[in-house]
Formats: sequence, structure tokens, C-alpha cells
Amino acid sequence: MDNLDLRFQAAVQQFWTGRDEALRRQIEAGRVDAGTRGSVTSGGHMSALESLVADIVEDAGLDRGLVRIKIKGVRPQTRLELPGYFRPEKQWDLLVVLDDQLVAAIEFKSMVGSFGNNLNNRAEEAIGNATDIWKAFREERLGALRPFLGYFFLLEDNPKVHRATRFKEPYFRIDPAFRDTTYSQRSAILCRRLVLEGLYDATCLTLATKDVPTKVSHPDESLSFGRFAAQLQGHVRGFVDAVQ
Repeated sequence: MDNLDLRFQAAVQQFWTGRDEALRRQIEAGRVDAGTRGSVTSGGHMSALESLVADIVEDAGLDRGLVRIKIKGVRPQTRLELPGYFRPEKQWDLLVVLDDQLVAAIEFKSMVGSFGNNLNNRAEEAIGNATDIWKAFREERLGALRPFLGYFFLLEDNPKVHRATRFKEPYFRIDPAFRDTTYSQRSAILCRRLVLEGLYDATCLTLATKDVPTKVSHPDESLSFGRFAAQLQGHVRGFVDAVQ
């Protein structure tokens, strides 16, 4: 796609704008959640990124109407559910569905502050969701062709994510790969290993500051948005060729 980097930068900026706007609305209404939670609970802050991915799918040859994303202000959120194996269903952030075939499913996650508390939770979610959907695919609940599974992770870029973290090892030693690592490095290890172990076809780890304009970076080129977009487009084009 033309100007992908610029469009991605603008979408990430909209992420911050959406969070600030959500918090402002809650303050005006007299309903403010604890900490930064108020900027998250109203939802919709990833909509610009989801819309950009929808454009990428369309550019690869599928009708945009096949892409399902959350629509801000529409309740209930529908048509985003997929059956699972360990649970009846789960609502994904973006789906591409053609007839009786799942083409792609993508999760969009972010982490702003509270890094120590939230990173393990993000890892558990990512691993559990992928394990569940691949078991459902094995049980032939998502169509015959293997879908694309993607994971997008946006991490606030501030000094805290670049400091080495501490670990407790009361009984056994941690994996040496995690020793003396920062939250940014731990996130990169997670995203790389999600692909290495076949849980996701592609992952993207984006660091972004709260500046205006936001400063966007990728700690590992293999986890860049450009690579993520290319892998998604390659899958969609292959799918289009297979069904024609």
C-alpha cells in the first residue's frame, strides 16, 4: 500500500487521541475509573489501526465488506464471535470471513503503564486465545483452509519499559533469555516466540510515545508493522488464489 508508514503513524496517533477523548468524556459525565482505566473502558481506541488493517486486506484482493471490526458506538458488538474448543466462543477484534471459511483473525492489544502487573496477563491471553482457536480449527469449526492468526501489541514507550526488570526465583531459575531484560525486550521475546511456536502467523510489537506527534518504533524488524502487513497480504492473496 502507498504511504503505509505514514498511515500507520496516523493510526497510532489516533490511539492516543481516542484514549484521551474517552477519559475526557468520563470526567465530564462524572464517571472516572481508577488510574488510567477510564481511558480504556469505553473502547474504540484501536479503531484506526483496525481500519488500516481492513484496508490492507482489501488491497490484497478481498472485498472490504468481508472484514468485521468493532464499530464505535454500536451496541451490542456482533459478528465478531468465533467458536472455541475450551469455551463456546470468543469475540475477536478483527475477522475476515468468506462464506463458511475463516480467512483471518487478529487481536489488537495495548499496554500503557502498570507494566509489571499487565505483561504476564497479556502473555496468558495471547497464548490461551491462540491455543483455543487452533483446537477449534482442528475440530473443523472454522472451515477447511488454514486461517491467518495475527497479534498486534502496542506498548507505551517511556523510560520504565527500558529498565531491567527483576525476577523472583525461590525454587528454579528462569529462562536465561529473560535475565536482565527490560519490559520492551520481554515483550519482543513473547511476540517472537508466539510465532516460533506456531501460535500466530505474524505478530507486531510497536512502541509509541505519548508525544504529539507520537514517536513510533519497533524493537525488532521481524516484529514491524510493515512485515506484519506483508505477511497478512501474502496470506490473503494465497487464499484468493485457492478459492478462485
